[in-house]
Amino acid sequence: MKPKHIAIIPDGNRRWAKKRGLTPVQGHDAGIDNIQNVMKWCRKYKIRELTMWGFSTENFLRDRSEVTGLISLFKMKLSEGLQKDYVKYKVRVRFLGKISSFPSDVQEKMRQVEKETAHFSKYSLNLMLAYGGRQEILEAVNRALAGGKRKLDEKSFASLLYLPDSPDLVIRTSGEMRTSGFLPWQSAYSEFYFSRKLWPDFHESDFKRALADYAKRKRKYGK
Repeated sequence: MKPKHIAIIPDGNRRWAKKRGLTPVQGHDAGIDNIQNVMKWCRKYKIRELTMWGFSTENFLRDRSEVTGLISLFKMKLSEGLQKDYVKYKVRVRFLGKISSFPSDVQEKMRQVEKETAHFSKYSLNLMLAYGGRQEILEAVNRALAGGKRKLDEKSFASLLYLPDSPDLVIRTSGEMRTSGFLPWQSAYSEFYFSRKLWPDFHESDFKRALADYAKRKRKYGK
């Protein structure tokens, strides 16, 4: 059994940096670069969709210099990614979350990447930015109310979420054994895999180990 859609909580960038005497922003830089590696692994193992949690709503409360540095990294990496892997490998990219929280120039680069990759269908990369699971559900409820919806089923409610798809496998790195509000609706019947590796140290061998563990499982979807 092979997953078609993998979601990752890439935790441990700051701890990785601290162990090496680096700044938190340098840790995030290494973590963002590792996303490019995961995209290559997904192509290699024929996984069509990847969802990455890049920035939570709570992350805005961190030290101002760290937040500013991380946003600058987003802007730089978005430009690099558009010129390189996203288009080269025909990956459709979507930025999902409270995107209006970012500076206007960063939002513009996000829209540019989405526009340039919208026609690709073989691979998908969903980047969850300024994302919180409770916020996602509340916004979906408010959209339903604003639209005059009086009754919803699971399918119609899912269509109101940032991400209507459900991942088969959710991976969290750094040894933390919790989901921190990541995709609470979508991951209800997902399989979970927890790795002790800090995110920048999560390599292809660790990815293969997660896939092998998933292959041994029997999904029951609550039945």
